[in-house]
Amino acid sequence: MTAALEIRNLHVNVGEQEILKGIDLLVKQGEIHALMGPNGSGKSTLAYCLAGHPNYAPSAGHVIFDGKDLLEMEPDERSRAGLFLAFQYPVAVSGVTVANFLRQAINARRRGDDEDDKGISIPAFRRLLKEKMDVLNMDHKFAGRYLNEGFSGGEKKRAEILQMATLEPKIAIMDETDSGLDIDALRIVAEGASSMRDQFDMGLLVITHYQRILNYIEPNYVHVMMGGRIVESGGPELALQLEDKGYDWLREKYGSVEEA
Repeated sequence: MTAALEIRNLHVNVGEQEILKGIDLLVKQGEIHALMGPNGSGKSTLAYCLAGHPNYAPSAGHVIFDGKDLLEMEPDERSRAGLFLAFQYPVAVSGVTVANFLRQAINARRRGDDEDDKGISIPAFRRLLKEKMDVLNMDHKFAGRYLNEGFSGGEKKRAEILQMATLEPKIAIMDETDSGLDIDALRIVAEGASSMRDQFDMGLLVITHYQRILNYIEPNYVHVMMGGRIVESGGPELALQLEDKGYDWLREKYGSVEEA
C-alpha cells in the first residue's frame, strides 16, 4: 500500500505570531512536490512542525501519515514510521564517523520497533553501506570521515542523501537542500535524491527558493507558499514562471496575503 502524508488545515504559531495559517497538502510515495516561496513565507516552519520540533507545535489542523496521526507521535516515532527531514544546515558531530552514525541510526530504528532486536551486524552493514554509496557514486572513504566535520556545503548535503538512501524513508522532506551549493554539488545531490525516488518509491517534498534544483529533480507538482498559506499549485511550468517573473505577479493576484 502506498503511504501518503496528508496535511489538513495546519496552523502553527511561533511565540505570539501565527506563521502557518491553514496548510492543505497531500504528498504520496513516488511523487515529487516542490514547495517554493519567498523568505518568511513559512516553508521551514512547515518542515520543522512535521518533523516534531517542540518550538513548532501546531495550534490547529491534522496531519495523517501512512494512515496514522503524525502529530500524536514523538520525533523518533515519526522517523521510524518513515518520515525523514534533510536539514538546511546539517550540524557537525565530532568524533563520530559517517558509518558509525548511520549504523546507530539503523539500529535505533530497529530497536524502536523491537526492543529485542540485536541490530544489524557489522558485515551486513558494511555491505549495505557500500551498496548505497555505489548507487550515489560516492567514494567509500567518505564513510570514515567524522560526520560533517570539515565538510564542504556539498559534502554535507551528500551525507544527508546517503542517510536517506540508508534509512529508505517513505516520505523525505528536503528543507532548502540546495542552499549554498555550487552547480556541480547541486547536480550530484539532486540526482541522488531523484534516484532515491526511482529505486525506493520514495516521496519527496523539496522546499526551495529557486527553480535551479528543479532542473535536476523534476517535480510532479509545484506549490507556492506566501504568508503562511499555499496560494498556487501547478506542474513544473509553475516553477519556470516563478523563475521568469518572480513573486510579484502572485502578490498582485492575491493582494496582501503576506500581511494577512
